[in-house]
Amino acid sequence: MSEIALPLRTELSWRVALPTVVLVLLAIGVAFRDTVRVMTGIWWRSDTFAHCMLVLPISLWLVWRKRDQLAALNPSPQPWMLLAMVVTAGAWLLAELAVVNAAAQFAFVTMLILAVPAVLGIAVARAIMFPLLFLYFAVPFGEFMLPAMMEWTADFTVAALRLSGIPVFREGQNFAIPSGNWSVIDECSGVRYVMASFLVGSLFAYLNYRSYLKRAVFMGVSLLLPVVANWIRAYMIVMLAHLSGNRIAVGVDHILYGWVFFGLIVFAMFMIGMRWADADAAREAGSPAPPGIGSAAATRTVATGVAAVVIGIAPHLAVAAMERAEASAGPVTLELPARLGPAWQADDAGPIEYRSQVLNPSAEAWRTYAGPAGKVGLQLAYFRHQSTERKLVSSQHQLTSMRDERWSLPTYQDRELRLGDRELAMRSANVLERAQGLQRKQLVIWRLYWIDGQFVASDVRAKWAGMVSRLSGAGDEGALLTVYAEQAAPGEAEARLERFLNDNASELNTLLSRVQRTR
Repeated sequence: MSEIALPLRTELSWRVALPTVVLVLLAIGVAFRDTVRVMTGIWWRSDTFAHCMLVLPISLWLVWRKRDQLAALNPSPQPWMLLAMVVTAGAWLLAELAVVNAAAQFAFVTMLILAVPAVLGIAVARAIMFPLLFLYFAVPFGEFMLPAMMEWTADFTVAALRLSGIPVFREGQNFAIPSGNWSVIDECSGVRYVMASFLVGSLFAYLNYRSYLKRAVFMGVSLLLPVVANWIRAYMIVMLAHLSGNRIAVGVDHILYGWVFFGLIVFAMFMIGMRWADADAAREAGSPAPPGIGSAAATRTVATGVAAVVIGIAPHLAVAAMERAEASAGPVTLELPARLGPAWQADDAGPIEYRSQVLNPSAEAWRTYAGPAGKVGLQLAYFRHQSTERKLVSSQHQLTSMRDERWSLPTYQDRELRLGDRELAMRSANVLERAQGLQRKQLVIWRLYWIDGQFVASDVRAKWAGMVSRLSGAGDEGALLTVYAEQAAPGEAEARLERFLNDNASELNTLLSRVQRTR
């Protein structure tokens, strides 16, 4: 009799545990449906993250491959894992209040992963650890690398062209050679190659290696190789166009050659990696847990699943309560005065021909002011009822577009701004006119955030201040200030901007506080 007890009891345990964990995961997905909607929306509209749509099917397939090993294990709920879920739910709540989409999405995926050991136990979760962790690839994360990778690509391409004997004149991400002008834009950064390569490289390492060291090394190679390959690709594209008199590699084939080259690199990486492959790498033997499940264990499984769902719902109830309190705020009316302080008068007759790109503000105003130090442009964007589509702090707010016909991409320098009795660490941006010649204008541009009566300069501090503002009941409101001035001599525009901000910080604070109170 004892010989048939193991399969009967194991089947009974999975008969209770499997539907429980499936329902729990579905319920958490429904509770976090707004986060899911944001993630899938990015997958659909962004070529960089289109590969994320494959993550869930691949993860389920990897779990299915483990079905024999899982059948030998006895699910055993671990209620103490609910504590980790509580912490993760709190992290999601803070990320949601600060409108940090990537952090909220990572927290959501972590909730799904933690629900598995909570309901099914540590032994089961250990057996499918990689398929669970693979779900993190579903988070569209990595666009923050764009500026750095664009700069690295431009650095390598320019250096390689010079080594090839071709004279190059470079300004920021733009460079000119005798046969034409080139720009390193977002498509040239290689971010999409890195994301796709790391995903397939991690999957290849898991399926073909037993050794954790081998897996780690191959995953590292799959992360670094496409970066270097993209540099070579960019150099080859420019050289092909240069040597052919701009007849090839300058239109659609520019992108085609890039993907063909990337495909060859990944194929070569896999062929080399197969030389060290281990047989049946992903079929490690499991350690069966003691068999059997009684009515008390079944009740504990279901109770743990219900508790996991409650934990997933709780932070959404908190957000809903805050949103109801903030819902009474009406539309924003924003207008800049004709005079700021005693010394700065609006100069609408002679505006500086520049405007930064701010995505979907609640209200926006701009004006040029003339004062003792010269002209300063001020652009003010106010945000109320922030969401994924309307965020105070967002990488979508660009000083210049990558395809701007008038202004070049900015270059940055770190500096300290003394504003009253405070020192703000900020980044000063410089942009040049794309027009050729010695009379090109150069602008110095600064950005500050205003949140609940205080000015901050960094994105991180602005996110933190916004979260504190919501928790204190002051709402999710804030403003983005962009000030800019034409550089006539080194350091002159910076001094003018600092003078303007110090002269008018109090009045701007009063103006924005009045808008915040008008709810």
